[in-house]
Amino acid sequence: MTFSVELARQRGAVLPYRYVARTVEIESAAEGARQIGVQVRDTAEHRLVTSIEVLSQSNKCGGGRQAYRAKRQRILLSTAHLIEIDLLRAGERVPVQRPLPDHPYFVLLSRADQRPLSDVWPIRLSDPLPGIPVPLLSGDADVPLDLQQAFTSVYDAFRYEVAMDYTRRPRCRCGPTRRRGRGKHLASRGVAMMCRRSRVVAW
Repeated sequence: MTFSVELARQRGAVLPYRYVARTVEIESAAEGARQIGVQVRDTAEHRLVTSIEVLSQSNKCGGGRQAYRAKRQRILLSTAHLIEIDLLRAGERVPVQRPLPDHPYFVLLSRADQRPLSDVWPIRLSDPLPGIPVPLLSGDADVPLDLQQAFTSVYDAFRYEVAMDYTRRPRCRCGPTRRRGRGKHLASRGVAMMCRRSRVVAW
C-alpha cells in the first residue's frame, strides 16, 4: 500500500455514486519505475474530474520534472481540478507567480473554475497534515480528504516506527533550530506537518 493508494481508498468510501476514485500507474522514464496517481472520474462519461498528484523526486528534478510540468499544463488547460501534494524537500517547486512561504511542504488545489488562482496549504513539520476538500462537478459538494489519516495508515502498515532510525541526522537542508528538535519530535510523534490555506497564482 502506498500513500496514493490509501488516498484512493479513502475517497472511494465517501464519493457520491456518480464518481469513482482510481489509482493510475504511470511509467517514469526518469526513474525507470512506475508512479501512482489518483484520478476521480464520473461513472457516466468516465471523464476526469479531479487529478490528485503526490509528487515524487522525479517530478521535481531532471528530465522527469519537464515531463511532469507538461502533464500538469495539460490538466490546467482542461476542465479537471488538480490537487498537488508535495511532501519532499528536494527538487524544484511547481511554478507559481508569487513566492511560496518558507515551509518545507505544500498542498496546492487548482479548481477548474477559479484558475489561475489556486488554494495553497503551507505545511510545517510540527503540526498534523491538513484535511483538504476534493472538488467534484458543478452542483456537487466537495468531499473531504484527511491527509494525516492516510499518511498515518501507510506509516503504521509499513511499520516505519521500527524500519526508520529517527535518532540519525536527517539528510535534508534545514536550519539549526529545526535540526536540533527534529529527531526528538519524529521519534515521539512518528510524522508531522501542517496547514494554513492561502491563495497563489499557479500557472
